[in-house]
Amino acid sequence: MKVLVLGAGVVGTTTAYFLAKDGHEVEVVDRQDKAAMETSFSNAGMVSPGHAYTWASPRAPKILWQSLYRDETALKFRLKADPALWAWSWKFLKECRAERAAINTANKLRLCIYSQGLFEEVNRTERVAYDRHVGGALYLYRDPEHFDRGVSAMKILTDGGMRLEPVGPDRIVEIEPALSSEKDNLAGAIYCPTDESGDCHKFSNALADLLARDRRVTFHWDTSIDRIVADGGRITRVETSKGALQADAYVVALGSYSPLLTRSLGLRLPIYPVKGYALTIPIGQRNNAPAVCGVDEKYLIAWSRLGDRLRVTAKADFAGYDRSHSAKDFAHMLATIKALFPDGADYANASQWAGLRPMTPKGTPILGRSPLTNLFLNTGHGHIGWTMSLGSARIVADAIAGRAAAIDTAGLTLADA
Repeated sequence: MKVLVLGAGVVGTTTAYFLAKDGHEVEVVDRQDKAAMETSFSNAGMVSPGHAYTWASPRAPKILWQSLYRDETALKFRLKADPALWAWSWKFLKECRAERAAINTANKLRLCIYSQGLFEEVNRTERVAYDRHVGGALYLYRDPEHFDRGVSAMKILTDGGMRLEPVGPDRIVEIEPALSSEKDNLAGAIYCPTDESGDCHKFSNALADLLARDRRVTFHWDTSIDRIVADGGRITRVETSKGALQADAYVVALGSYSPLLTRSLGLRLPIYPVKGYALTIPIGQRNNAPAVCGVDEKYLIAWSRLGDRLRVTAKADFAGYDRSHSAKDFAHMLATIKALFPDGADYANASQWAGLRPMTPKGTPILGRSPLTNLFLNTGHGHIGWTMSLGSARIVADAIAGRAAAIDTAGLTLADA
């Protein structure tokens, strides 16, 4: 078939890759001039099934409440007259019960593990350079009580097949010597030896270049999508700034903007944009930058080494489609990463960025068929979309081909959303 993929972030690009491998004629349309220029541009860089917990948990409502008057909380909720936010928040709160959090995390973990296996496959069969580092990840805890809760919570992941190891301060420094100066301030960590890291933006563009060079996929860059047109229960065309595009099947991979483009089709996708903040810092000639990626669990500040750069991300800001930012937004995360790695990078030359995560209340993406017969969804990936991207793309390609998915897709379809 001819398949048109809407969006060229990591999700859209990987979808195009698997569709092309299936022999389809594939076209991709995106408003940017290259792949992964929005949500996928500056994420944490972690491919981390070992951190597949959903945000909706029994502790989340308290954190959201505290965020109304504290700046250092991991989630930042803003009271404003936004009906979409309130509708999403109500659904999110219903997912915060312990039993719902366990089910959603198990569904998310299953997708993450499947997806990481496909990363191995792509790296074996394709030449894509993206500063990949396979060395595990450290999830750090600063106080014993929090550490004990983290060790207890990890059972949902180990039951799902993850290999996780609680470690003390001495072992932390053994795994990551760059943390030696902070050793006395750490109660412990959970080490996931199979997690990894890499530059999502580089990966997406390397894959897009490969597909375009081999003439397997046609990319329409600098082309904004104005409207998706349906008739008789199926999509007939997509109207763009450069004219109409038609195909046999269509895939929506538009991240946070998916609900805006599909609303006119009668679809109400439960996706809300949640702003995240990122610093990209040159390492320069310094010799004590971290090699292993990780997360400071107190503040949910993540870091990854991407070649000669250190990537640091933090915060989930419920600010709608506003991507603006100021130096103040990065002050706490910068202070925290400098304390963890005093000589880790040239912090004075950090570049700042903010982007939108397409969050669903459950924390799992929406994959596969829609009520329109030739429209498929691959959207709503939230905070570890990079980790889930390849698995999601393969599942959607299988749906288009009429094949059963390789894993159980419970919790990952529009009906489940």
